[in-house]
This record gives sequence, C-alpha cells and structure tokens, in this order.
Amino acid sequence: MNRIYMDNAATTRITEPVLEAMMPYLTDVFGNPSSVHAFGREARKPLEQARKQVADALGAQPNEIYFTGCGTESDNWAIRGAAYASAKKGKHIITSQIEHHAVLHTVEQLEKEGFTATYLPVDEFGLVNPDDLEKAIQPDTILITIMMANNEIGTIQPIEQLAQIAKDHKILFHTDAVQAIGSVKIDVKAMNIDLLSLSGHKFHAPKGVGALYIRQGVKLQRLIYGGAQERTQRGGTENMASIIGMGKAIELADQQMEQHNQKLCAMRDRMIEGIMESIPETRLNGHATKRLPGNVNVSIRYIEGEGILIGMDLEGIAASSGSACTSGSLDPSHVLLAIGLTHEIAHGSLRLTLSEDNTMEDVEIAIAALTRVVTRLRSMSPLYNAN
Repeated sequence: MNRIYMDNAATTRITEPVLEAMMPYLTDVFGNPSSVHAFGREARKPLEQARKQVADALGAQPNEIYFTGCGTESDNWAIRGAAYASAKKGKHIITSQIEHHAVLHTVEQLEKEGFTATYLPVDEFGLVNPDDLEKAIQPDTILITIMMANNEIGTIQPIEQLAQIAKDHKILFHTDAVQAIGSVKIDVKAMNIDLLSLSGHKFHAPKGVGALYIRQGVKLQRLIYGGAQERTQRGGTENMASIIGMGKAIELADQQMEQHNQKLCAMRDRMIEGIMESIPETRLNGHATKRLPGNVNVSIRYIEGEGILIGMDLEGIAASSGSACTSGSLDPSHVLLAIGLTHEIAHGSLRLTLSEDNTMEDVEIAIAALTRVVTRLRSMSPLYNAN
C-alpha cells in the first residue's frame, strides 16, 4: 500500500535543497559561531546569512531576527517578554479564543501571575472582528496577540487591520505566524507587526528551530539566560545546521509562494468539493476563501474523529483531527467550539493538510478512502441509523 501524507500542518518533511544546505554544518563546519578563531568565524558567516534570509522573507532587518528552539519558545518569549517589560505601564493582554495553546497557555499562566486577559470571540468562520478588538482595549492594555492563520481550520485573520488598531493605541502587536509562513505574503513593516513567531518544521526545515522577529526599539525581558548569543538576548549555542536549513527553507518558500499557493488551492478546493459531494451531513470548518491554501477541515456527523483517523490510517492516509499538540486529548477542539460547533459535531472532525509533495491523484484517492471509512463507521453508528 502506498502511503499518502496529508498532515502537513503538524510537520513537513525536509526537502532535498534544505538538507543539502544543512549537511556541511553537521560534518565539516562544526565550529562554535561564538568562538573568535577561524573555525568559529567560518560558522558565524552562514549563521548571519540565514538570519538575513529570514529577515528578507518577512520584510525585516537582520538585526531584528532572533533564533529560537521552536515556535512555542518564540510565542513564550514574545508574550512573557513583552508582559514583564511593560508591567509598569499595565497588565492587560488581549488575545483570541482560537489561538494555539502555545499562546493560550502562556497568557493563562500570566493571569496566575497577576496579569489580566481578554479572549476575543470569533465568528462562525473563525475570524476576529476588528470592532471587537477596538472595544476590548483598556487603558492598561500592553499587548495584543492574534495568530495570522489558524492551525486547525486554516482561517487567515485580517492582521493588517488588527495591527493598525494596536498601533493607533500605541500597544504592542504580536502575531503567531507559524502556520502562515510560505502561504501568506508577510511584510512586518507594512503590516505594523511588532513581534512575529515562526517555526521551521512547518515549511520544510527541521524540527527544533524557530525564530522571533522583534521590531527594532521593542524591549522584551529575556526568557532564556546564559551566554551572549543572539546579541545577548537568548543564551545557548546556536543550532547551526537547523538554522541554516531554516534560512534556506524560508528563502525557497518565499520565492515559490505564488506557484505553491496556486497548486495547493486547486487541490484543496477539489478535496472540499469531493468530500461535500460524496459524504452527506458534512460541513466545512473555517472560511471558504480566507483560508490557508493547503487546509481542509471538515466535521462529519454521527461518527467520532478518532475513528475516522484510524480508518484513514488503515487506508494509508495520514491526517489529523486538529492540532498535533493536543492529539492525545479527549476534549473537543477549543477552536471548533469557539466557531459555534456543538461537542458532538466537533468530535467528528477531520483535518487534511496538503503540501507541494501531494498530487491531484492523492486527493482523489483520499476522497474515495474517506467516503469508504465514513460509510463503514456510519453503518455501525446508532446515531446515524436512528436518523
């Protein structure tokens, strides 16, 4: 059986050009970039080149890019760092109900430490209303953090409008762009973004490497103390090979974005069409057009998402029921509940996320496999048979 991978929102494979870029830094160029000797200088130059590649993809300056261990670390640093650096001005933070847990749990922890938070609702498509943001701002609001694109339902937020509101009120604006890199054109200056998080393994770089954009002039409290790496702001010897890989991957993602999006949108739209035609009582979650090119998220009534996943896996297709970070939880997705789904319907959800490695043939195979799985599961469902 040929296996088909459709869980690219969880992680992506390292592509050949990225692996080739990394290899010398796993073998020959092994010096510590903080060392002053020739081995260190040999490592320092490509490190700074990768920093420039990340900056160029975001419309930033290289000295505004700081390498981290992952998107979760970047989110923590941005939110906790901003909160504690601005605590004398105020202690109110605004976020949304559908953020990744790297954001939600960080904000919740800050609430335990004396900060306050407002969690903005979203509409049925997962969009934050800019008017709701405007109304939520208080005199002591110090940070607004809204994700650029949702990792479960794929909805892309009106970040420029939201960030403009923050700028008008002189409030720091952070966006978790982990799912958006390579799919959404980003210009942090034009979009008035102060802080932006990203993670390499979402766009064909290795796991265990990320970055945080910090607009020049923004002050954050350090999250990790240690040596003088990352211009004294983030201690720890840099993960050289992975950083080089991330630099190459984001450069390629930026260069190939238009072609990438065109291919993925065609496959995404065909998959949505095929599922809706073949499987009755199914709904699309997220916005129909303001969504990531490779994201398909559907709720299928009368059956459990875990059963769908097992059935699809037996068919050779890798999918998910939501965020990989919460796949072990029995609770329904907080994102699906926030857009108004009942617990029953939210439990019957499936996320299929595509990459340029997928083909239209893969899509047709997946539609047929899902139809078989749902038919089999519904034949055993007392809820379905009672309707």
